[in-house]
Amino acid sequence: MNERSYPWEPSPTSLMTDHYELTMLQAALRAGTASRRSVFEVFARRLPNGRRYGVFAGVGRVLEGLEKFRFSEDQLRFLRDTNVVDQKTIEYLENFRFTGQIRGYAEGEVYFPHSPLLTVESSFAEACVLETYILSVLNFDSAVASAASRMIGAAGDRPCIEMGSRRAHEEAAVAAARAAVIAGFASTSNLEAGYRYGVKTVGTAAHSFTLLHDTEEQAFRAQIDALGIGTTLLVDTYDVENAVRLAVDIAGPDLGGVRLDSGDLVTQASAVRSLLDMLGNTNTKITVTSDLDEYAIAALRAAPVDSYGVGTRLVTGSGAPTSSMVYKLVAREGTSGTMEPVAKASSGKASVGGEKFALRRRNDAGVATQEIVGISHEPTDDGDDRELLVDYVTGGELRDGYVGAQAVERARERHAQSMAELPRAARRLSEGEPVIPTVIEPGTAH
Repeated sequence: MNERSYPWEPSPTSLMTDHYELTMLQAALRAGTASRRSVFEVFARRLPNGRRYGVFAGVGRVLEGLEKFRFSEDQLRFLRDTNVVDQKTIEYLENFRFTGQIRGYAEGEVYFPHSPLLTVESSFAEACVLETYILSVLNFDSAVASAASRMIGAAGDRPCIEMGSRRAHEEAAVAAARAAVIAGFASTSNLEAGYRYGVKTVGTAAHSFTLLHDTEEQAFRAQIDALGIGTTLLVDTYDVENAVRLAVDIAGPDLGGVRLDSGDLVTQASAVRSLLDMLGNTNTKITVTSDLDEYAIAALRAAPVDSYGVGTRLVTGSGAPTSSMVYKLVAREGTSGTMEPVAKASSGKASVGGEKFALRRRNDAGVATQEIVGISHEPTDDGDDRELLVDYVTGGELRDGYVGAQAVERARERHAQSMAELPRAARRLSEGEPVIPTVIEPGTAH
């Protein structure tokens, strides 16, 4: 991680929301219920595509956005001019600031169905208007991190490079790079991610650079003159074998690497490795790119590949572009002033009422066996359980260390530790049940 920090301010986030969040606010203000203490919970009812675990990512970005969740004069004028809400609601929003509590799973933590990932406790008004922003961040970032983690598992000890910027919205590209690094990717091609979050950035040249020059030799010489012999040359613009021989002739045995971006990568990588070794370039690395996903990476496991560049499939969640997380009211203040559990009973979309607390149960060998969720109380630790919840915001004040580069490094470490304690079956790519079950303690569900 880059230890330097640079000034960066997130954009205002208050209108990154759905129209009905504000109309609910207006109705609650009129009804006199907007100030009721409420507890909202983010969770996923299921994991996508039969996956065995998910990865929780995006909390740092949510917290960055929370600090900018204010309504400017121009935004309020827009809401007034377009009749989204009435004057009373406009007056409430003029001084909006979140004053409640937020806690949840540590960023980078693995999760399972019904894990209480994020809990927002505040007035209904404050929690309501945050819903869309929270879900838009967590659903995307967690989808990318979950896909990235599977790719890291398939890659083993070979590094993966995030290269998906041109396949995503410009802000989503930055978020995807951040999420991928949390899940174990070694670097990204996205410079904005490097600037904001201190992650390592890498890159050399594309096919257009070779095509710009009259000959491939001129292109290779120009790149090496500018970047040094440790650079990585793209060798499949024309003929791969000729390009590899040319690269070695120019750079010699200290050429850093070559990149393959097309064709049968298993066959190509084997042929290129043999040729490099025969030419004396035993230390020249081979990087492969070209629409890789976790299955393609697994198929390349036996090939002499040194690193993988992953783009499209990563930033689209490798077939699961959302984590299907929801944000539900699970408890609210009743007319008596006490907190009461509430829950949906809709078919297929039922929720479990009551504030949640969670532990990860582990066996004597330190391997996770269950996700224990207590309703309205903390589940009992049997001696080797690990607490899963972190306090992020207390009384509207953000705790230190949960945004910026420090948050990314913390989340990266948390993910590595969480994966290390899961059963080995977690790394299987075949569809299956969650690798550990979620257990709601008896007698506590509503």
